[in-house]
Amino acid sequence: MSANSQPSAAALKSEPPKSDVSAGVGLAGLLGLFGWIAFCRAFPLISETFGFTGAFSPDRGVLSGPYAALAALVFIAGPMAVWSILVDRVHLRPSTGIDWKLKRSVADVLPVSTVKIAGIWATYAVLAGLYGLCRWYWDGSYLFAMEVLSMAVIPMVVLAVPYIIWLDRFMIEPKDASWHFGAMLIGQEEWDTDAIKKHWRAWLIKGFFGAFMISILPGGFAFVVEADPSVITSNPIELAVLLITLLFMIDVLVGTVGYLFTLRPLDAHIRSGNPFLSGWLAALICYPPFVWGIIGNNSQLVSYERDTAKWDYWMADNETLLWMWGAWLVALTAAYAWATVAFGIRFSNLTYRGVLTNGPYRYTRHPAYLSKNLYWWCLHLPFLVTSGSLTEAIRNCFFLLVVNAIYYWRARTEEAHMLAEDPKYREYYDWMEHNGSITAPLARLKRRMLGRIDRRGGATNGAAPEPAE
Repeated sequence: MSANSQPSAAALKSEPPKSDVSAGVGLAGLLGLFGWIAFCRAFPLISETFGFTGAFSPDRGVLSGPYAALAALVFIAGPMAVWSILVDRVHLRPSTGIDWKLKRSVADVLPVSTVKIAGIWATYAVLAGLYGLCRWYWDGSYLFAMEVLSMAVIPMVVLAVPYIIWLDRFMIEPKDASWHFGAMLIGQEEWDTDAIKKHWRAWLIKGFFGAFMISILPGGFAFVVEADPSVITSNPIELAVLLITLLFMIDVLVGTVGYLFTLRPLDAHIRSGNPFLSGWLAALICYPPFVWGIIGNNSQLVSYERDTAKWDYWMADNETLLWMWGAWLVALTAAYAWATVAFGIRFSNLTYRGVLTNGPYRYTRHPAYLSKNLYWWCLHLPFLVTSGSLTEAIRNCFFLLVVNAIYYWRARTEEAHMLAEDPKYREYYDWMEHNGSITAPLARLKRRMLGRIDRRGGATNGAAPEPAE
């Protein structure tokens, strides 16, 4: 759309396109999570009341261990799945690729299912090999992720057989990307290279981010379950830290559910992984092991925390300001967590799994990135340095701006992926350009700036973005 052209029909609508995920999905998951947290905190009282002994003795304290954190995934995913099926009826959507009226016999689907099972088993083997080769998976917090995945591999291998055969009975086109990979392995002539690339984009995303998310589950969960409210609530710093940790824990748990439960009957399957190399580079640079050498306080490349002391240090003498600033940081983190919860069971980086248009996505297309980057500025205050060095303050601000630019890059590559995939996202994009309370003013400013530049330079007037290369 040019800067001077009229808004499209989609932009003139009072409401954005209907979201593929309802608000109730995320709320159901939160209720399940809070119920589990309450149980874990009350476990000593529960075990004493019912006279539990041994492993369930009240002397063992609250349930704050890593496997209690892992169990939280079930209490989130379960209510989300129930809501999705019973209320939203997602299993009946055409986007699942399922027609429940088909009911093919097992004999009919077995030739296709066998090839697909071979592809899935081979995929598991390749991912296991990659985990074994990459050293960072066998150190620190990743050891817990490897322990969990090692225990899960046999159930995954076994359960894949009945699940694939059952699902193929109802799939409209059972020869999906997994089948094409299996067909290549066993030498069938029908396999398609593009389908195999699609298969591996999805599974590399699941493998990389799934292990990372599992590795960071235990810390935040233990902190929240073990917290003593009587001590924390009177201290603005400790209360802010507790609430921020709780919100980040919600983000991690819901995000982990998204990576692990990519189930087609829930319409939560990965429809496509980002096909742009720039998208992968922009995303992976923000996660370990890449982030350790590129971004961070110990990095020689992009470090914005040199000689910084965070917000509580600079505001220690003003309790009112501590309460206000702490509340602001909590609000930014809440917006970040809300952006993840809004995905329900469908959260994952670098993937297309439907279009979100409600919750925080009604105000900006990238609420998580916006709130996260503002949070870093307000948490670290990089322009204030304990050494008093103006040079370090300038360096800190510059490199945090570099990090902000990386997230802007991520946002643009994600938009390119979605614009290429779904007409609904193009409608949503256009609607947000003119109606989003955060996006629309920025879009108007951009159109005006491009208009001035174009009038001086003679270029076309503010064209809408096209998918990036």
